[in-house]
Amino acid sequence: MKKLLVLSLALVLFVGLFSVSALAEKKVLDFIWFTDGIEDEVLKEIMEDYKELNPDIDFNLIEIPANEERQKIKTMIAGGNPPDLARITLPGALEPALLDLTPYLEEGYLDNFVQASHPYVFLNDRIVALPVDVTANGIIYNKEHFEEAGINVPHRPSDLDNLWTWEEWADALEKVITNSNARFGAAMDFTPHRWSTLLYQAGGSFLNEDGTMAINSEEAKNAVEFFVELHDRGLMPVSVWLGGENPQTLFRAGLSAIHFAGNWMLTNYRDNLDFDWGVAYLPKGETRASVPGGKYIASFKDAEYADEAAEFIKYFTSREVNAKFCEESLFLSARVDNSRLNYEFGADLFEVFSSDLAATPSIAGYDWANSEVIMEMYDDITEVIVQAIQHEITPEEAVETLEAIATELME
Repeated sequence: MKKLLVLSLALVLFVGLFSVSALAEKKVLDFIWFTDGIEDEVLKEIMEDYKELNPDIDFNLIEIPANEERQKIKTMIAGGNPPDLARITLPGALEPALLDLTPYLEEGYLDNFVQASHPYVFLNDRIVALPVDVTANGIIYNKEHFEEAGINVPHRPSDLDNLWTWEEWADALEKVITNSNARFGAAMDFTPHRWSTLLYQAGGSFLNEDGTMAINSEEAKNAVEFFVELHDRGLMPVSVWLGGENPQTLFRAGLSAIHFAGNWMLTNYRDNLDFDWGVAYLPKGETRASVPGGKYIASFKDAEYADEAAEFIKYFTSREVNAKFCEESLFLSARVDNSRLNYEFGADLFEVFSSDLAATPSIAGYDWANSEVIMEMYDDITEVIVQAIQHEITPEEAVETLEAIATELME
């Protein structure tokens, strides 16, 4: 009996020591994460799947508010304890501290992602992050207003060969105002990011890819001029850009036939609209273009488990895992081979945004990835465009002013 008791105690001690040893051998990756919706739950499922495949890996998920992301990471870096993984919004703001992922990726891996996202992550000849989910500017429209006006809106893949020009789009807005209950054709979000869709469509940009200024151009002047014209003709409400009125309010009330916003509005409108609505392809100017935004995943060169973090980044951005993350979170995928996903809602709507984004030139990403110039002059861009709408300055003077502001920042 005593021998049996001794053996039992020895076995318990052995199992306990083995469990502690096994736990100690696990590599625990600190992971900074912020959430826009339900994607944190999807992430946790993905991490559990990864741990089954890699029993030596565990995660310490550090969830923070989105507006604290950059400062939290900078504080950790300054303290000599950067996270192993982080969801980030602007890789360029953290570039010197980020891990170069190039050695961990097969050649051409970045080609799996939409071209306009490349300037965000390929910095100083290094791949410092990878895109996960993206956003795209675009057109959400009131189907009932356009049907009442007898207007067919390009929104099917078969319409891609016959997209509206911007002039045809403006004429359609005028027609829908005349022949429906809409008071306005389109309400655009009060942000330079949304306005810049017109800039890229016109063939312009804020910067050239070599970092020199490009905003003082005929193309940029035309983009400002067209935007002013939309307000002068009453096709867009001056109350948004001159008075701060919320374009969502106008669209939800049926007062505007279009909300010029982006794919992030889809679930909001799914839950809050009481009329039939859809997503239309952007018209085509000198080129097709939307404007990319999104979230990225990265590691840090001084992280404790940088190698292990890089392996998880490859897993997380693989086609199958990325599809799960975006489908279940209702996000637009950054991968070109995930442009058509099995969303539980709005697969056809997401596909329109994906198509516009896939056609977007990389210069749009280059501009908005450049935090040292474009983000610094964000409010200045808004003010200058407002002055043009008010006819305080001409479109030509607007682009000259923007060039002067940017040149001063760059100096």
